[in-house]
Amino acid sequence: MQIIDRLYLAHPENGSRMMVKVLKRMGHVVNRKRVQRLMNLMGIHSLAPQKKTTIPHPEHVKYPYRLRGLNIDHPNHVWCADITYVPFKKGFLYLVAVMDWHSRKVLSWRLSNTMTPDFCVAALEEALALYGIPEIFNTDQGSQFTATAFIKVLLDAKITISMDGVGRAIDNVFIERLWRTIKYDHIYLNPAESGNALRDGLEMFIDYYNEDRPHSALGDATPDEVYYRSRLQQRAA
Repeated sequence: MQIIDRLYLAHPENGSRMMVKVLKRMGHVVNRKRVQRLMNLMGIHSLAPQKKTTIPHPEHVKYPYRLRGLNIDHPNHVWCADITYVPFKKGFLYLVAVMDWHSRKVLSWRLSNTMTPDFCVAALEEALALYGIPEIFNTDQGSQFTATAFIKVLLDAKITISMDGVGRAIDNVFIERLWRTIKYDHIYLNPAESGNALRDGLEMFIDYYNEDRPHSALGDATPDEVYYRSRLQQRAA
């Protein structure tokens, strides 16, 4: 699963067929059925256009993508969220993060050993409690984000809901870049011995990411600097 994750981060356009070919060239004995099962378990799929293979839950409403052409120029204009697989030496957990699109600041995050909506709702509620209400909230169409409990929090706060098109991870591009940064700059360099160690390491790295890591796209400022400076400018205006 860790090898598949690395390959997927490098080439998210590749599906299970290509993944099998690459794994075999690396010397791994694996068939497509197993690769498909592991990719499904990890919650990843090719970004290439896919046939519709999933029937949506009848109670899960899908919302249109509302960010195309939008000039996102201030904090709390657009937030986004996503889930990724994160490994440690004896297993893996799922990581959800809520990010401010303008500043790239990670507002909240949670780890879980299941893909139920609960930990996503907890991360969302924490971000709202700490940072206020965004105008728009963007996610993919995963069942955790279309679940009644998650949508209710957004609707109760009168937040406009936006969802990526199916197989369009590029619509949520900044949080996809966050996953790559977390995995290549931390997870793979510091393999955790346990889930608790993974949680502690992520806490330190995400604090560093927000407070001290300069971003070229932000003029070499940190997410915290951009977020709080822009908030002060908004209040002054």
